[in-house]
Amino acid sequence: MACIVQTGKPLTVNPLRVSQPMGAALAFLGIRQCVPLEHGAQGCTAFSKVFFTRHFREPIPLQTTAMDMVSTVMGADERIQEALATVISGHHPEVVGLITTGLAETQGVDIGRALRTFRQGGEHAASVVAVNTPDTLGGLESGFALAVRAIIDALVPPSAVPVARRARQVNVLASPMLTPADIEAIREWIESFGLQALFLPDLGDALDGHLDAQGYTTLSSGGISRAQIASMGASVLTLVIGASLGAAADLLRARTGVPDVRFTGLSCLADCDAFVQALADVSGRPVPARIVRQREQLLDAMVDTYVVFGDARIAIGADADQLIALGQLLDDVGAQLVAAVSPYRTPALEALNTEEVLVGDFEDLEERARAHGAQLLIGNSHALQSAERLGVPLLRAGFPQYDHYGAAARQWVGYRGARQLLFDLANLLSTHRAGIEPYQSPLRQRFACCAAHAGMPAGSIQS
Repeated sequence: MACIVQTGKPLTVNPLRVSQPMGAALAFLGIRQCVPLEHGAQGCTAFSKVFFTRHFREPIPLQTTAMDMVSTVMGADERIQEALATVISGHHPEVVGLITTGLAETQGVDIGRALRTFRQGGEHAASVVAVNTPDTLGGLESGFALAVRAIIDALVPPSAVPVARRARQVNVLASPMLTPADIEAIREWIESFGLQALFLPDLGDALDGHLDAQGYTTLSSGGISRAQIASMGASVLTLVIGASLGAAADLLRARTGVPDVRFTGLSCLADCDAFVQALADVSGRPVPARIVRQREQLLDAMVDTYVVFGDARIAIGADADQLIALGQLLDDVGAQLVAAVSPYRTPALEALNTEEVLVGDFEDLEERARAHGAQLLIGNSHALQSAERLGVPLLRAGFPQYDHYGAAARQWVGYRGARQLLFDLANLLSTHRAGIEPYQSPLRQRFACCAAHAGMPAGSIQS
C-alpha cells in the first residue's frame, strides 16, 4: 500500500494539475447537442478552449457568461440568466452544462438559486445541468466526475416503480483517462457479446477527429443523447471504469436499481479478464474467439519484453485513474514505479505498488525521478522539459498533449491497447539504452555536441 504525501510547497512549478472546470467541460462535450457554459470571465473559457483545441485539434464549442469587474463585485446572477437565454435561443441545444469557475466561486455564486430563477421565467427546450467546480480544488478528473454525477442527478429519472429492463443494454461510466479511441474499442468489445452500450459521457464519436458534413458547429457534434441518458435506468448492468466515478456510480445505482461492476482501469491483465467475464455473464454468451486471441497476443508480448522491463525504473505523473491503471500494468511486467505524482489527493492512490505517491507537480516528479534513477517518464506534454533535463525518454499520456499528433486516436485499454503500450515502452527503453540519437532528448544531444567540441571523451556525458 502506497503512502500519500502532500508536498506543502508554497507554489507550483510546472503544473501537473488541470482545473476542475476544464474537466467538467470535457464531460459535457460527450453529450450530443450540448453547450458547456462556463460562469466566469472570458479568459477562463478562452484558456479551456485553447487547451482542448490543441489537444484534440478540433473546434471546441464553449461559451462563457463573461463576468466583468462590475458583475464580479455587485453580483453576476443576471449574467447567468442572459447567457442561458442567449445560448438556448441562439443555438437550440438539448443540454446546457452550467459550470462555475474560480472567479465565480470566489465571488460566492449560488448556482442553484440562479438556475431556479431562470426556470421560473418560463419553459425551455434545453435541459440545464449545473455543477460547482471551483478550480482551487481537485483537478480535471474530479471536475469530470462532479459533472457526470450532476448529469445523472439532473437527467436520469428515479425509478419509482420497477422498470422493464432492456436485456441487451448496458451502461458504461467512462473515466477521463479514456481517449475517444478507448471508448470506441470498449464499444466494439461490448458489441462483440451482442450488447448495446450507453457511454456517459461518450467522447468516442464526439471528439474522435471525424470530418463533419456541416462543417463547424456551435454544439457538440456527437455523444450520448438526452433521451439515452434518461433510459439508463432500463439497463441490466452498469460498468464503471475508473475509481474517480465512484460517487456517480453510487447515485446511478441508488436512483435506478441497476447493479454495477467497477474497474480501476482496463490496462492490466486482471482488469481486462474481469471485464470480459462481466460481459460474458450478463450476455450469457461465450467469449468471442478474437478476444481470446488478443489475450494470447498480450501474454506473448509480456514474454517478449520481460528482459527490458525486469530492471526498468519508471516515473509517472498523471491523474489518479491513469496513474493507477498504468502502475498496475507495470506491476504485471515487473517494472518498478520509482516515482509517482498525482495532482490531488484521493484514497484510491493507496492501491499503487510503490512506497509513496506524492501530491505535487512536475518539479516534484523530476526530483524524485532523478533521486531514484528513473529511466523513463510518463506524463503529459508539460513533462517534456523534465525529461530533457533528466536525459530520459518521455511517453506522453494524459491531458494536455499539444506537441504530438493523434492523442485522441491512441488506444490504451484492452488486451490490444496494453500490448501496444508494452511495445512502445520497451522500444523507448531499449533504444535509449543503446544510445540511438533520434530517441535521445534534445538537451542530451546538445550536451553531447558541446562535449565533442570541447574535446571531452564521448562517454563523459551521463544521463
